[in-house]
Amino acid sequence: MAVVNRRLIWRVAIFALILAGVVVRAYRDMSQPEAWAYWKDQYFSPSLKLSPVAQLDLDGSGHGRPALAVTGRIGAAAASLFRDALDNAHLAPGGAVLLSSPGGDLDQAIIIGEIIRSHGLVTAVGIAESSGHVRPAYCASACVLAYAGGKARYGIEGSMLGVHRFVTTQPMHDPVAETQRVDGMLLGYMTKMGVASSVVEAMSQTRDVRWLPTREAVAMNLITDPIASRRIEAQ
Repeated sequence: MAVVNRRLIWRVAIFALILAGVVVRAYRDMSQPEAWAYWKDQYFSPSLKLSPVAQLDLDGSGHGRPALAVTGRIGAAAASLFRDALDNAHLAPGGAVLLSSPGGDLDQAIIIGEIIRSHGLVTAVGIAESSGHVRPAYCASACVLAYAGGKARYGIEGSMLGVHRFVTTQPMHDPVAETQRVDGMLLGYMTKMGVASSVVEAMSQTRDVRWLPTREAVAMNLITDPIASRRIEAQ
């Protein structure tokens, strides 16, 4: 009996040590600001709202397509949340991602854009109404990077795209080198998505949001849909 009790005590002690190690590692992980931001965004207070839309009429033709409406700030876990919502929505190539966001995390926005492109989806800026029509909205800062991921990028009349210079929140030993790194990353991404380098130049010119006129966004190939071009010509 005493032998059994000693074995039980040892098992409990070993389990307690293992548990303590896990707790300590978790505490160390969670003590990092970026780790806490991720867990908060993933599990406690998601900054993005993602809603499937059965039929979205992007061009006013009366013909809809399945879509995923994305609203809110792009947080630290936005790409993971977006990927899960996209899997649940089962969008086929040609489906739409409708964006309405002030921006947020640069890296997460790029990942979202890459996911959008890999699934062959189109993008637009707006808010989905219950009727399936699109109400104008705005997409600024990092949101523009997610928007750029669209295989086709629709220009919704009244919606706005806003760009500005990205500033890192991480400690920097060499601000000039960091700025060059970010600009190089943005240029590489936008080039991959078929957007002109002039959009990166526009970003670098101001820390305040600069709203791009529709004609300029079309000239940059940021807006690609020909229906958007026809709307502009009709104005």
